[in-house]
Amino acid sequence: MSLLQAPQSRVFVELVPWADRGRENNVVSGSELLPGFRRPLSSAQTQTATREVHVSGTAELSASPDRAQVAVLVSSTKETAAEAKKSVCRRLDYITQSLQQQGLQAENVTVTKDFRRVENAYHMEAEQRIPRMHTKDSACFIAKQVCITFTEFGKMQNICNFLIEKLDSSVVISQPQFYHTPSSVENLRRKACLVAVENARRKAQEVCNVVGQTLGKPLLIKEEETKEWEGQIDDLQSSRLSGSLTVQQKIKSATIHAASKVFITFEVKGKEKKRKNL
Repeated sequence: MSLLQAPQSRVFVELVPWADRGRENNVVSGSELLPGFRRPLSSAQTQTATREVHVSGTAELSASPDRAQVAVLVSSTKETAAEAKKSVCRRLDYITQSLQQQGLQAENVTVTKDFRRVENAYHMEAEQRIPRMHTKDSACFIAKQVCITFTEFGKMQNICNFLIEKLDSSVVISQPQFYHTPSSVENLRRKACLVAVENARRKAQEVCNVVGQTLGKPLLIKEEETKEWEGQIDDLQSSRLSGSLTVQQKIKSATIHAASKVFITFEVKGKEKKRKNL
């Protein structure tokens, strides 16, 4: 014999913790609720409950390198060490004076050297980045390297062209190496996050406008994802293979991109009714 199913019913109560266990055996009047039960919220109470809108926002920003370093190699090969040193120092003084006249600060100019004897000759070179140079017996080779840090890339190109024009083949100027200072990278990350937050807030504002509500204060802000990458590879592949990157291509290759994704919960308020003047 099959049992008849009871008709479905809806109960407009919510279970809550039993706070007054002393009323367990007491008689409950018609105006009271049994322990463990409470009346449903009134319409006024429902309106005061927190309403929320959840949105996400993204942003992608980029920053070009803010520094460039160029190495200038000054070398000389003479019969004696004194003659070689005199020749190098004379051109080195000319370079430093030219840099000062162009407004470069002393802290952005560094002279490095390594003096040693090679095959009965004096060999002075700056760093391991300088190509090894062969010297003849009974001859002295001296080289000094000037490392220059630039913040203005147009000035960098003008100075390099000037030194090549004035000193010609007696100096060797390296290709510029572009890079970012730590503060520049951190500033880019912070801006990407702030723009993502602003985009999320704007989105939430537009949603509230559509449904006729007012956007309230943020209840939760969370940065969910960050990404960073350098340069645009596709359009530089052919130039890299040929080894003939222009200055602008080098800057583009060293450009850093940062992306941020945020999640924000905003409070939603009802539209305030305007009071009519009596």
